[in-house]
Amino acid sequence: MHTCQLRGILLDFGGVLAEEGFAEGMKAIARENGLDEAVIWRAGLAAVWDSGYVSGRSDEAGFWRLFKERTGLVGDEALWREDILSRFTVRSWMPPIITRLRDLGVTTAILSDQTDWLALLDSRQDFFKYFEVVLNSYHHGMTKQEPAFFLLALRETGLTPENTLFVDDNPGNVERARALGLKAHLYLDREGFEAEIARLCPEALGR
Repeated sequence: MHTCQLRGILLDFGGVLAEEGFAEGMKAIARENGLDEAVIWRAGLAAVWDSGYVSGRSDEAGFWRLFKERTGLVGDEALWREDILSRFTVRSWMPPIITRLRDLGVTTAILSDQTDWLALLDSRQDFFKYFEVVLNSYHHGMTKQEPAFFLLALRETGLTPENTLFVDDNPGNVERARALGLKAHLYLDREGFEAEIARLCPEALGR
């Protein structure tokens, strides 16, 4: 008997579908320069948002310019980018679960606050193929800090909140999704994620 309660799933990219490459890359830059990892990580995060790169209002050059101005760091931006991108590795156990969900008729989508790096990462790792819809803040001019981005995701997928699971590693994003009526899960680890899938759609895990 089918007991799957889901009609759709919206997954964050970095920190959920893939390892969080931006945070780890920023920490690596800090180590290379003998600086505090947390300070440089926060500076990088602030720069990628404040520059407008995440929402497509600026390009990569604008982001790195602001990052360098705020930190005083001097370095090869291309090397920094490659170090960050290399750390965004798709978790090998995720695609099989997504594939099983799709086989069960669940609509699968990415909902990510990312830059044009997301398409570059797909060209290297080929993960868009597991999703029917990919929504990236860089291309839509809005982010998950805005309820409108969640509403856009629902329109683009044809889903309703009560039958849709949103998964993110950012507590604020999870709370915003819940406020709109979506089922929402704060990603902490694989075990917790699989437990949530097992609760809502046990067939996806062969249960």
